[in-house]
Amino acid sequence: MTVAVFTFVLLLGNVLREILTLLVNRQATLGMVAEAVGLLIPYVWVFALPMGMLTATLLIFGRFSADQELTAVRASGISLLSAVSPILLLSLALCAVSAFVNLEIAPRCRTAYKSLFANVRIELSNVQLPEGRFIKDFPGYIFYVGRNRRGNLEDVLVYQLASKTNAGMTVQAARGRLELDPTNSVITLYLSDAKYLRDGGVGMGSDLVFTFPSNPQQKNKQALKINEMTLSQLWDELHDLERRLEAPLPLPSKPGEQVQVKKRRREEPLYDLTSPVRVQIHHQAAFSFACFGFTLVGIPLGIRVHRRETNVGIALALVLVGIYYSFVIIGKSLDMHPQWAPHLIVWIPNLIFQAVGAVLLWRANRGV
Repeated sequence: MTVAVFTFVLLLGNVLREILTLLVNRQATLGMVAEAVGLLIPYVWVFALPMGMLTATLLIFGRFSADQELTAVRASGISLLSAVSPILLLSLALCAVSAFVNLEIAPRCRTAYKSLFANVRIELSNVQLPEGRFIKDFPGYIFYVGRNRRGNLEDVLVYQLASKTNAGMTVQAARGRLELDPTNSVITLYLSDAKYLRDGGVGMGSDLVFTFPSNPQQKNKQALKINEMTLSQLWDELHDLERRLEAPLPLPSKPGEQVQVKKRRREEPLYDLTSPVRVQIHHQAAFSFACFGFTLVGIPLGIRVHRRETNVGIALALVLVGIYYSFVIIGKSLDMHPQWAPHLIVWIPNLIFQAVGAVLLWRANRGV
């Protein structure tokens, strides 16, 4: 239940920021919104699962201790470690699930989500011409549409540029219509009751037609960002960078210069270009173990706090999550400084949480 709550909260921020606006403006269908939400779930679930596991552990064992159920369990001869072993095994299983989602599913879904909205934006700029703003996506043209009702336009202004800054022709039309030919990748704009100004003269035309490509911007596939790559893609990127960096240096113009350059390159590395990729690989791998660390520290803390109130458990969970993510943020921010070993910093919160949790659980099992 807690995982579902955190998933909903994290989804809500993305939905309100990007999806809901398109839906209210009738620029996206319900099917498209459902697809976008479905693609976002694995991405936010990576964060929601450890947070939900920690919160649930604190709440359950806080009430478990407050209701004296722990005392009853000990009186029956069952140790705390025996009682919590199934939960620890469950957290390890969730680590495996989290690793699969974090390393494979979430990056692919995030890429598909961004591609979906990129296509929506292209469609809006190319086909629908959003009303109330200037459209500058088409080279040589600037468009302004007063109203757009499913491709039926009103109060249309067209500036055909003679240069990058000067308008060669200005057209004003009361009505217009936009049609897309997907086969030939051509957009045709039909204007009715148009007036145009060109070369200092005013003209009247009942109908004007403009034709231009439907893909004004380059739609070549862009390289994925590092945080959008799967584990296999990150390894390929790392190996490619290492191969390129190991390429021989250009031959020097003077004898003996090459030896000096190679020596300086080995002993005084100015920057490791592979560091951001290494940090991302370690970050995704380390974050997959968050469920186990949160569970291990949440059980004894819940017993020590032994409170029934839900808000206390949630507040404590948020504090622990903040501490955990602070190390992750530090490690990610230092990816341009390999001398600080940022790929190891992202593992520090796991080590701290697991070590502290193991000690607290051992003390709680002894009744200390």
